[in-house]
Amino acid sequence: MRREASVLHLDLDAFFAAVEQRDKPSLRGRPVVVGGVGGRGVVATASYEARAYGARSAMSTAEARRRCPPGTAFLGGRFAAYRRTSDVVMGLLRELSPLVEPVSIDEAYVDLAAGEGIDLSVDGVTALAAELKARIAAATGGVTGSVGIGSSKLMAKIGSDLQKPDGLVVVPPGAELDFLHPLPVTRLGGVGPATAERLRQIGVKTVGDLAAKSLTDLVALAGKAHGAGLHALARAEDDRAVVPDREVKSVSHEETFERDLTDLAVLNREIDSMAARVAERLRKSSFSGRTVTVKLRRYDFTTLTRSQTLPQPTDDARLIAGTARRLLAEAGTQGGLRLLGVGVSGLSVYAQGDLFAEGLPDRDADPAADEADAGAEEPAAAVEDLPAERRWWPGQDVRHDELGPGWVWGRGLGRVTVRFEGPLTPPGPVRTLAADDPALRPADPPDWRMPA
Repeated sequence: MRREASVLHLDLDAFFAAVEQRDKPSLRGRPVVVGGVGGRGVVATASYEARAYGARSAMSTAEARRRCPPGTAFLGGRFAAYRRTSDVVMGLLRELSPLVEPVSIDEAYVDLAAGEGIDLSVDGVTALAAELKARIAAATGGVTGSVGIGSSKLMAKIGSDLQKPDGLVVVPPGAELDFLHPLPVTRLGGVGPATAERLRQIGVKTVGDLAAKSLTDLVALAGKAHGAGLHALARAEDDRAVVPDREVKSVSHEETFERDLTDLAVLNREIDSMAARVAERLRKSSFSGRTVTVKLRRYDFTTLTRSQTLPQPTDDARLIAGTARRLLAEAGTQGGLRLLGVGVSGLSVYAQGDLFAEGLPDRDADPAADEADAGAEEPAAAVEDLPAERRWWPGQDVRHDELGPGWVWGRGLGRVTVRFEGPLTPPGPVRTLAADDPALRPADPPDWRMPA
């Protein structure tokens, strides 16, 4: 740990949904869910209005539809719009320090100690963070971010998560343990649901409870590497540096089991859970990958891996899980497994078509529903009947030669419903057009900045 609170962590709030609400004034204050809009789609981000109904990232879109009220907007992703906004934010961070480590499109660490003339007192970094948050909101058209600052990445990351949305938490040097120990143990990055359950069974609910356990106890519970990591984190021991422009080669998750497992059904459920986490991290980091790998550690501590390379990059949790299940079945579970892991490598940056690729619907569309529910969908047969360039998707930016710029509000039965508005207009009118209207075409994301 450092002597000053000089590590800043920024996490933009419900980023994809916030950009959609900025660019679509009729959606401001309404529940918005961004992700795959088809029957097998997965939620990438839910606005805070949608989260109030239980929608969350990595949930199936079908489940989010069941939980959210009528009028919720279900939109496909617009990666170009998110990247453009992210670039503005990362530029502001690099004005503070040359050492900026982007973790994903909406998250980054900043080493304030590497910046010039920065007052690293608690009052100084608090004022700096408040000014940064205001500058981000002004530069992005109202997108907010939560900031944590502390003497390590651990403290900064936990701080940014505590008062979302639009939060600001500074952990003073020397107060790390007082800050950390009352928190639920799940606040630590290395504690997922399976680990949390094992810890609960031995009476560990808070980070303070975890700190009271010996290294020997934690290694016995979670394995050498994971146990040692938990032991260090519970004591606020974190000396990781802020590394700019790091290259990510793979994304993975693994679990060490309290007892050796042989039941394939149980192991397959573990795979599904791990694949969902890996897919969520891929989407958040703006990557997809071609090679799925399963890591196995048997009862006798022998470790092996099995991999399969897919025809195209993916971030689809179900595809990753299905591939991993086949690899596990081929490897076998003889004698029992004490560790299981799922990973994806061969990473590449998303093409927009890959981002939330779920083109087929999970329900028939009604033309009336198109105007009441952004994201209404048409039957698969109708999609196939349209030329590829006319397969509109909910949330897509469009322009009409006479009506101007807007976005796809809904579609169905050979028609497309468009709301004509933008980030600098009031909520706009809705018009239903023929899906093959030659005056309607895809468009670039709108510019949210006021004209000079």
